[in-house]
Amino acid sequence: MGQEVERRTFSREDRTRYRHKVRRCLDAFARMLQEARFDFERPMTGLEIELNLVNNQTEPAMRNEEVLSAIADPDFVTELGQFNIEINVQPRELSGGGITAFEKQVRDSLNAAEHKARTKGAHMVTVGILPTLRATDLTHDSLSANPRYALLNDQIFRARGEDMHISIEGTERLEVTCDSIAPEAACTSTQLHLQVSPAQFSAYWNAAQAIAGVQLALAANSPFLFGQHLWQETRVPLFEQATDTRSDELKAQGVRPRVWFGERWITSVFDLFEENVRLYPALLPIVDEEDPFEELEAGNIPSLGEMRLHNGTIYRWNRPVYDVVDGTPHLRVENRVLPAGPTVADTLANAAFYFGVVRMLAEAERPIWSQMSFSAAEENFHLGARNGIDAQLYWPGVGFVPAAELVLRRLLPMAHEGLDRWGVHPDERDRLLGIIQDRCLTGRNGATWQVSEVARIEERDNTDRYTALRTMLNLYITNMHSNTPVHSWPID
Repeated sequence: MGQEVERRTFSREDRTRYRHKVRRCLDAFARMLQEARFDFERPMTGLEIELNLVNNQTEPAMRNEEVLSAIADPDFVTELGQFNIEINVQPRELSGGGITAFEKQVRDSLNAAEHKARTKGAHMVTVGILPTLRATDLTHDSLSANPRYALLNDQIFRARGEDMHISIEGTERLEVTCDSIAPEAACTSTQLHLQVSPAQFSAYWNAAQAIAGVQLALAANSPFLFGQHLWQETRVPLFEQATDTRSDELKAQGVRPRVWFGERWITSVFDLFEENVRLYPALLPIVDEEDPFEELEAGNIPSLGEMRLHNGTIYRWNRPVYDVVDGTPHLRVENRVLPAGPTVADTLANAAFYFGVVRMLAEAERPIWSQMSFSAAEENFHLGARNGIDAQLYWPGVGFVPAAELVLRRLLPMAHEGLDRWGVHPDERDRLLGIIQDRCLTGRNGATWQVSEVARIEERDNTDRYTALRTMLNLYITNMHSNTPVHSWPID
């Protein structure tokens, strides 16, 4: 969720000082771009996975502090809800066995953490939305103790001026009113980081936007919320609504939401940071003592703390990241599209597909964004979330086509070549992209498996929805630990 902050109140003077400082950071960032001060010669990739904690009855376990204390690994950190934790995987290059190393590190870390979590009566689940959540599990009291979350909650509701209404129309319908941002904690994702040069950033960001709908269609894993079958990737509309600072009147005026796909292709990374400053008021107007221009004049690299903190409160599905590591700044595209799970193998297959396709699209002689409107990419995004692997998506040259057919005929060959360009070993490439291929051929991802299992259990046992969800989740967890890709999970 970003850097640590203390809980506090903000004055009008705080907000005025912050506005001045964040614009000064933006000016310093523009100068750094002009002077080519960024590291990009050995591009690194990164991976974060948000996890759910459940008890022995597969209900949410509000124990993340106890579990993190037992795990005692700095790679595991707190998240918004007390039933959430996150693993941050050490960045690495994709070449030289990097993807296999990612997979091994994640599996080893999760297995060790699961063993320690059990001593606290908790188990870890990688899933986009925990199916057994109830509305009563997501209240102000279920927020993690980290002061950042309480502060964010206070500022979002102060901006809204009223309670939050969640309304999602899917296969079934959900209407619920909330008095905190706790429903956001239901959204657990996989985040892929790709380091790029300033000159390449716009191409990679545009490419990531262009395939976001395809990613969702392939990997949907969040069909249930509060017992209702909604979208195949319900995490998308839930996240869009659960952090919305706008009243109905501001929505009608066209004010942009803080969870945002965007509205145009970009020509520079500066476009995104400038848009953040121009369009969004500060949620956390915290000012530090660093003067970015004094740092530049002294030959140092400024942290640009205000710009980074502001960026962390605007939840783009593909977010720009400015960071400084060992005194050297770099830029990353943070892909926030994917849900968590179902297995580590599925997660790394999704990552391999993404890294391969975005490289090919970013380096194409005729960019995809010159052939496709931004609104078409946004429509694909919501079609992929709503309909999952059954979505009909638009692609230049073919029109609307089934997502699985688009992947098999057009995008998988791109992914193969893109991974070759990254230096991924052919055995790694073929194994992971083979999972994507078989998922398309079977038409089965995490969402379709969950839905079919719940329907089967309800019919077989003549039982209620929540009992069926608990039974399904027990089966899900067993299959998750097998690390067998979801397309090959048994359906009785």
